[in-house]
Amino acid sequence: MSQDAYSPASSRETTEGTVYTVTGGDWDTLLDEEHDDRIVINMGPQHPSTHGVLRLVLELEGETVQQARSVIGYLHTGIEKNCEYRTWTQGVTFVTRMDYLAPIFNEVGYCLAVEKLLGAEVPQRATVARVLLMEINRIGSHLVCLATGGMELGALTGMTAGFREREEVLHLLEFLTGLRMNHAFVRPGGLAQDLPEGWAEKVTEFVALMRKRLPDYDNLLTGQPIWRQRLEGVGYLPVDGCLALGATGPILRSAGLAWDLRKIEPYCGYEEYDFEVPVATEADCYARYRLRVAEMHESLKIIEQAVAKMEPGPVMVQDRKIAWPAQLSVASDGMGNSLEHVRKIMGQSMESLIHHFKLVTEGFSVPAGQAYTAIESPRGELGYHLVSDGGTRPVRVHVRDPSFVNLQTMPAMSEGGMVADVIAAVASIDPVMGGVDR
Repeated sequence: MSQDAYSPASSRETTEGTVYTVTGGDWDTLLDEEHDDRIVINMGPQHPSTHGVLRLVLELEGETVQQARSVIGYLHTGIEKNCEYRTWTQGVTFVTRMDYLAPIFNEVGYCLAVEKLLGAEVPQRATVARVLLMEINRIGSHLVCLATGGMELGALTGMTAGFREREEVLHLLEFLTGLRMNHAFVRPGGLAQDLPEGWAEKVTEFVALMRKRLPDYDNLLTGQPIWRQRLEGVGYLPVDGCLALGATGPILRSAGLAWDLRKIEPYCGYEEYDFEVPVATEADCYARYRLRVAEMHESLKIIEQAVAKMEPGPVMVQDRKIAWPAQLSVASDGMGNSLEHVRKIMGQSMESLIHHFKLVTEGFSVPAGQAYTAIESPRGELGYHLVSDGGTRPVRVHVRDPSFVNLQTMPAMSEGGMVADVIAAVASIDPVMGGVDR
């Protein structure tokens, strides 16, 4: 644009001030530059403040968000499609890597769907162990949510405390399953092996430690004025908005609806456990924070009950078509399903060795059909839809990941608010991009 367009050709004084007459052919452009106060910024795709490789496109007018949309796909791994080229058992090692903060839930959800197709009844000890592991994992996932949310909002002490406790969770899971994350410990038909010796004492110590440390979060954050001011009234989404967008988990319960699949549609024997479903009505970020803290206390109750309910017995269905030879019975010498037991079985029977080899390499066949199972993960309803043609590999594996569905609430929570509150809203959603981009 020429400078003449900004230079008045003439001017005259009035009671309201000086009136300028603009010359040149760029008058429309000048009007646009004067009145177009909106800018578009990209928040991401970097890791900090976005819970993974997520890109948010924000249209701002000043510091107010007028339009927000999420751009996903940066972490795509094709896990669902990969499962179609693996045996039913090998699929566990893929699905556990989607929501990497709650891997046990993916393993259980997938295995429940496979077992539904098989018509298999999992032994009681394996079912109780699954509940135990899921609730330990739920506490770890909520701790990461609080820690990363604190980091993003400037409460760095909350971050260090959250990761300190989460490390205790990972230590315990490593002791119980052999790995800190991506365990592949839950298998179709039961568990990969029995819990290690001394597991009950370790779990009891963990519960005692968490009961001592969880109140620290109330002292550190719950009543802290700055924390409350940053979260109260921010990211508001009422129950009708949650239902319209399909949101579940703490988002839906913070709006007043006590929807928890452990109570509504019990699985793994959850109907036998005594626990409450925390609910709030404020429907904002602060309510979701309070709910997650309350849910950790309820998980500790369930863990204690699971320890008391655990009885001796097999941890894999006693079906020769599904279980490995070493898993068909508990060794009389007390070795259980240990590596020594496997070696003993393999060294004594050629038939068992061949059977073991075929199950590991080819896998077992699953009757033709389709099944859907849903469980309550830390982020909401986690569903698995599996389709079988009667072979040793699934025809289709589709996952209803709660992070993917819940992320759709981001614009409704953010538009009309301040740009700084977008961070708080996304933190309260707690999306895991491995599940979103699966």
